[in-house]
Amino acid sequence: SIEQGSGEKLDAFLKEAQTKYEVGMVDLVYKPSLSLFEFVDRKIFANIFKIDILKSFSKHISTFFTHPKLKSIVEFPVLFLGARPEDTPALYSLMNYADMKLGTWYPQGGMGKIIDGMVSIATELGVQFQVDANVEQINVDTKGKATSLTVNGAQISFDIIVSSADYHHTEQKLLHEKFRNYSQKYWETRTMAPSSLIYYIGLNKKLKNLLHHNLFFDQDFGAHAVEIYSKPSWPSNPLFYVSCPSQTDTTVAPEGKENLFLLIPVASGLVDSEEIKETYFNAIITRLENLIGENIAAHVEYKKSYAFRDFVSDYNSFKGNAYGLANTLKQTAIFKPSIKNKKVSNLFYTGQLTVPGPGIPPCLISGEIVAKQINKEYN
Repeated sequence: SIEQGSGEKLDAFLKEAQTKYEVGMVDLVYKPSLSLFEFVDRKIFANIFKIDILKSFSKHISTFFTHPKLKSIVEFPVLFLGARPEDTPALYSLMNYADMKLGTWYPQGGMGKIIDGMVSIATELGVQFQVDANVEQINVDTKGKATSLTVNGAQISFDIIVSSADYHHTEQKLLHEKFRNYSQKYWETRTMAPSSLIYYIGLNKKLKNLLHHNLFFDQDFGAHAVEIYSKPSWPSNPLFYVSCPSQTDTTVAPEGKENLFLLIPVASGLVDSEEIKETYFNAIITRLENLIGENIAAHVEYKKSYAFRDFVSDYNSFKGNAYGLANTLKQTAIFKPSIKNKKVSNLFYTGQLTVPGPGIPPCLISGEIVAKQINKEYN
């Protein structure tokens, strides 16, 4: 209804995105990216022009749609990849295919159920978990082998160490300088994906006009992207996302009440304060009330904010980022921090700052990649 012929064009766009998804998920994402020769593959070369790795996402979208609103809807997932659509490879339209065609999946009981499931399986397989244990140092012998961890003041020996902590934290805080893959100068030159300003809200009533997932495009997408990447600053009129899981999951809120969270993508490295967080909360709630035509502020009975300082204190997150490194061409595959320490033979890395990249599925895949690499090296 907004742009004549856009329905057919969306089908064509998603068909191309499917090719990118299939090549990306089957042929690219599971590679350890330890050598360029891993990508010398007949199928990859056969599809090199179809996956548009050298074309920008923005230009790719413009060949299908002209209306700014339609472009914004299709481009919005890129906001979390760490660069503006103009600077992101068109390859990442694979996210649109995953979202629109494969669907968005949610575990009943909340995202924590994924962790519960993994812990349950690991425990059955004999894994021992030591929680509330602060790792203070990785101890390396003179032969360049990690022998133990210093945990809460005590040393625990290991054959192989895999760090899924923040990569920068592991290298800069837990390893002696001579054993690090990358210097502090290297990290300072990286382009980071956004951080987030999040509000966890409990309401004492049900809402009629929200779905489980809600994206709001009532402000200029381009201006918000500039304030995240080009000129990092607190956004003037940010776009935002609202999740209301109690719309589909009765276990996450008491009967007759609502559980929701509001998320604003913001630049990494900003200094937050209670005043800033309260200002944005009031502004977003007012906009949300106007957009859905329901009163919210008077029904808030629980509120918790989460921002830059929380990401740093809870996760040792480099620059308070929430989504790892930006997925620019210069920070893709072999150009990401390596899954292997080059100076410590039995130290490996997983998580959002290494391959394949940020997000829950890629982070889980990074663990699988490292596991396969360890099995390969240690038989």
